[in-house]
This record gives sequence, C-alpha cells and structure tokens, in this order.
Amino acid sequence: MIMPQGKHLLLPANPLFIWSSLVAAILGNMLLSMSGLGRAAWVPDLLALTLVFWNVHQPLRVGIGAAFVFGLIMDVQQTTLLGQHALAYVVLSYWAVSIHRRLLWFPVSTQTGHVLPLFALAQALVMAVRFAGGAGWPAWSSLLAPVCTAGLWPMATAVLLAPQRRPPDPDKHRPL
Repeated sequence: MIMPQGKHLLLPANPLFIWSSLVAAILGNMLLSMSGLGRAAWVPDLLALTLVFWNVHQPLRVGIGAAFVFGLIMDVQQTTLLGQHALAYVVLSYWAVSIHRRLLWFPVSTQTGHVLPLFALAQALVMAVRFAGGAGWPAWSSLLAPVCTAGLWPMATAVLLAPQRRPPDPDKHRPL
C-alpha cells in the first residue's frame, strides 16, 4: 500500500518516552492542583488526556492497570476518596482502548469530538463518587473541564507524536 500524501510513517514509540510523558502529566496535574488555579472547575485533567492518548496509540503498552495506579496516586495527592480517580481513569482507559482502532482513522480535529464524551464520562464518574461520598452538588462550571481537556487533544497529538515522526536515518535519496 502506498502512503497517502501528507501522512507520516511513524517510528515505534519509545517506552521511556511513553512513561516519562505519563509522569510529566501527573506532575503537571499535581502542580495545577497545588496552585490556586487547580481548584477552578474548568482546569483540564492532563493525566486523563495523556492516558487516553497512549491508550489510543499504544494500547499494549499503557493499559487499565497503569490507569488504576495513576488514579490511586491522584487520589492520594488530592486527598479525595480513595478510588474515585482510579475508577474514572480505568473506565476512561477501557473506552479509549475499545475505540482506538476506529479513532485513528479520523483526522485529529474529528478525534477531538470523539474523545470529548470519554472525558465527560470520567468527569461525571468523579462527580458522582464525590456526591455519593457526602460532598455537595458540584457547580455547573465543572462541566467545562472535559471540554477544556478535549480541546487540548490536537496539541497533545502534535507534541506526543513528534518523536515518532523524525526519520530514523535521514537520507536524501530515500523518500520516506
């Protein structure tokens, strides 16, 4: 099969890069939650975004077990009910892995619309667990977080796929 014009032949993903991006995402979430900005309801979940991205692009390397562990770390860091982020990230990862083949056929702009319901479902699970745990009804502004997270999907795709787009051995006589 001939590659269509404008499509890139991607190199295999480096496992060290995958896991370091996940660690950077969890550190980004921790920094956002420790700042005054992190208490705002519209702040995107960088870890959920990175988990979904790697579940879609590398489902055999990053799976539900990693989502559970990272969810427990987020629960401990945010001192919330143990398991609420773990549950949300596990469900998010399950659905991301289940749609990963179909999602990759679409352009990045259309992928954004497909991952938005996933982020909304994860946010709804977190809010439902908080409500069941005795917290008050969440504010309506918390519905902006999935939209902001899905809005970062094109940028995350460009940044996280950049190391795979470089040629392994540049040669002016080879077109790929």
